[in-house]
Amino acid sequence: MADPASLLADHGFAVYVLHYFDRTGTTEIEGLQTIVRHFPVWMKTLWDAVSFVARQPQVDPNRIGLLGFSLGAYLALSAAAIDSRIQAVVEFFGGMPKEMKFFTRRLCPVLILHGEQDKTVPVQEAYHLQQLLEKKQIAYEIKIYPGAGHGFTGEIWRDAGLRTLAFLTKYLTGDKHMKTGA
Repeated sequence: MADPASLLADHGFAVYVLHYFDRTGTTEIEGLQTIVRHFPVWMKTLWDAVSFVARQPQVDPNRIGLLGFSLGAYLALSAAAIDSRIQAVVEFFGGMPKEMKFFTRRLCPVLILHGEQDKTVPVQEAYHLQQLLEKKQIAYEIKIYPGAGHGFTGEIWRDAGLRTLAFLTKYLTGDKHMKTGA
């Protein structure tokens, strides 16, 4: 998380890193039951964090975006589906929980970044999200990295970071001329 956070901060974004596991004392995911048990608390933690960030003097509360990695991407997308304060989401190798179809009130532009060979969160999650966004006519961008698994390194990580910067610049600052490089 440090690399994209630093890149965004270097370009003038106010960056906050949420440690949602802290609220539940969780140190690692021990299967689906852990996720199901703690998901509502983590969602409340994210809501509280957005509320906190929106009150900060250096933050425009009308231009809040979320980055989520894996489980954090599921949380970010779930929050964006019910919280109109969130204006953009970048999701790294995550997806939208199927249960959220009952609660989705709205969505914002989404950048989907996923590895084609992801064994933890199958790439089908990215395609499922893409279909949902197309059905709801929500702006999105998608990049599936051939051969990549769950988590990025090297050139893929660099490319994902530049895409993230361009996407958030476009949707949170209105600069439509930021280029990502293919």
